[in-house]
Amino acid sequence: MALPRIRILATGGTIAGETCPGGDITRYRAGVRPVEALLTAVPELGALATLDAEQILSLDSKDMTPDDWLCMLSAARQALADPAIDGLVLLHGTDTLEESAYFLHLALPTGKPVVLTGAMRPADHPEADGPANLLAAVKLAASAEGVGKGVLVVMNGKPHGARHVRKARTSGLDAFESDPDWTTARPDGRFASLARAPLPRVDILPGYAGAPAMLIDACVADGAQGLVLALSGHGSVPSAWEPSLRRAREHGVAILRASRCAGPVIRNANVDDDREGWLTAGDLPPPKARVALMLALAAGWDSATRQTCLPTF
Repeated sequence: MALPRIRILATGGTIAGETCPGGDITRYRAGVRPVEALLTAVPELGALATLDAEQILSLDSKDMTPDDWLCMLSAARQALADPAIDGLVLLHGTDTLEESAYFLHLALPTGKPVVLTGAMRPADHPEADGPANLLAAVKLAASAEGVGKGVLVVMNGKPHGARHVRKARTSGLDAFESDPDWTTARPDGRFASLARAPLPRVDILPGYAGAPAMLIDACVADGAQGLVLALSGHGSVPSAWEPSLRRAREHGVAILRASRCAGPVIRNANVDDDREGWLTAGDLPPPKARVALMLALAAGWDSATRQTCLPTF
């Protein structure tokens, strides 16, 4: 019986990192090693799947941009459209992994397994976690368990659904977590036919004690087409922000209320969203709410559609 054929797309990250010369193991350069070297370091992969690999980016994921998302999306769509390919693994830095995973979850066609993984330690660390994560990701992408779940993330031996995964800790192999069990994950792909590039600019503005309203005006003046408000509590909008937000709406900027806390932001609770023309994020955290709003704007959804659909993502 032939082994599954898995495409590997590499984007850099700590999994491809090397310790800085003369430094300790806490200082390293991400995205140094090519994907071929990463595969050679895990000979057990050959028993799981037939692999082909492509280095599409070589980034520290703190430098990932929406244009880079589109690069990943193009390469991933091409791979999934190939009838010879059974599944896809993307190697990615951990800092923005959850954002890229959610973008691909919404924008890739559903069906074949898609798994993202990375590492918390560079490749030359004496106890590097990248090889084990790569092995687990390929195993999942080559299995029936990975089908019909949408985009998945594997870190530290544990799979997560892209909708709920988050990097919850700055360090440690257990840095990633999610609330629902990954086996309940469902595919999305509602923007799988989206072709527009570049993506509209959407900024995130943090709400905190004394946050100045001029941040709103500055983002609008600089070309933002949407604003995600990462607010305190139940998405509480500072009174001092209201005039600037109304001016932004008059300029056609989409305003989405989200919270920096866990739990949903309920529409028209604590504020009259209908009157103000604001959107609400449900329980999407601000970085993922931004992804959803960017795609909704790129798809040309009108305000009514955005208001109806965004909290259900």
